[in-house]
Amino acid sequence: MSSFTPPRRLSETAADFIDEALLHGLLQGSAEPGRVREIIAKSRSKEALSLDETACLLKAELPDLIEEIFDAARSLKRDVYGNRIVLFAPLYIGSECTNDCAYCAFRRSNRDVQRRTLSPDEIREQVQALLDRGHKRLILVFGEHPSYSANFIADCVRAVYAVRRPKASIRRVNINAAPMDHEGFAAIKAAGIGTYQIFQETYHHETYARVHPRSTRKGDYLWRLDALSRAMEAGCDDVGIGALFGLYDWKFEVLGLVAHALFLQSQYGVGPHTISFPRLRPAAGVRLDERHRVADADFKRLIAILRLAVPYTGLILTAREPPELRREVMEFGVSQIDAGSRIELGGYTEAGDAQVLDREQFALGDLRPLDEVLRQLIVDGYIPSFCTACYRLGRTGEHFMEYAIPGFIQQFCTPNALTTLMEYLVDYGSQETYEAGMGLIRSELDKLPDGPRKAALIERLNRIRETDQRDLYF
Repeated sequence: MSSFTPPRRLSETAADFIDEALLHGLLQGSAEPGRVREIIAKSRSKEALSLDETACLLKAELPDLIEEIFDAARSLKRDVYGNRIVLFAPLYIGSECTNDCAYCAFRRSNRDVQRRTLSPDEIREQVQALLDRGHKRLILVFGEHPSYSANFIADCVRAVYAVRRPKASIRRVNINAAPMDHEGFAAIKAAGIGTYQIFQETYHHETYARVHPRSTRKGDYLWRLDALSRAMEAGCDDVGIGALFGLYDWKFEVLGLVAHALFLQSQYGVGPHTISFPRLRPAAGVRLDERHRVADADFKRLIAILRLAVPYTGLILTAREPPELRREVMEFGVSQIDAGSRIELGGYTEAGDAQVLDREQFALGDLRPLDEVLRQLIVDGYIPSFCTACYRLGRTGEHFMEYAIPGFIQQFCTPNALTTLMEYLVDYGSQETYEAGMGLIRSELDKLPDGPRKAALIERLNRIRETDQRDLYF
């Protein structure tokens, strides 16, 4: 047992639903090609996959079967999300932490990092810098420390929303923070958060215990595993899960993520809004264990398989990965990326072109500025989107399934993506990005059927380009 005692209570559905014997058993043996193709066909109809079906895809090793998985993932991603890529930025608020995670630069025993918590004025400065670059969506990141209470986090969220620049404000604030009790989750929900995100890191119990000392808050496996259930019960209907790939066998972790998604769906009627799959990265004062390093080829496979297993869940690829890999995997699974990211405390105003490792949790692989990332997306045929309309209009939680309704992309998603892209082009884009973006907008308008919705979209795009009106969404 861990020495950490939960301050309140677990959720009503609290259970350790990770059956390791079952998951390992499902991964034994080889995949029969006919069965793999049956599962691929099922996934193309946008049906979520079972653990057994996901394991079958994970066991497919023949090159032609792997390519069929990639093809199905490309098709499914286009059907559910169109050609949009949602953009956001991380904002680290504090690096104080009571945990001692073996892989993290912020662990309490690490003397090689600077400890800092942004003041209200410093938060305001960081948000102003992000707004001046064109960002509309943030995720705030906190270490696990008594100073970062639910009320402190809620105050930070309100402070971010309060920042204004000419024609700009942050429209959605997501949170990555330590597990809370029901009252804590209710407090941050009341502050207006979007998605609450927490990673189990590894679903393998022995590995979890090895990298998270029992004497720390994070050493309690069930308290962390149950966090999203408590969040759901407290009213946070948008939650995000994730695993840190490289701590244990990648195929087992994929099954752990799918098991978590299925558990939430069965208990609360809605699965996670997003799934993240970061890989271990170098960090100050950290010696990485390379035993379970995930090669690029396997990383691509796990993204494609997750896309097929959880068709309605957003997949997040962070700037941990290098630009060329991010560009490659975008087409067969990823729906959200961060861009122009700096994860040093105060990095958006104080850091130069080079990373400052003793001020960040891990090393990034993609330091390109937002404008460059956005322009590359446009060149590759994607619509960069800062849209937050669905969240503010209540199309969240169980209503997220509406994304699959025929016509939803044309009726809401593409128009809202185009209006937010126009905002960026007019207010922040370089000349090269502006020209490329306007060409993309014209091309996307040509694809839309004529009618009242298209006429309304054109009228709104013109208003954004010709006036100071902003935030015009469907």
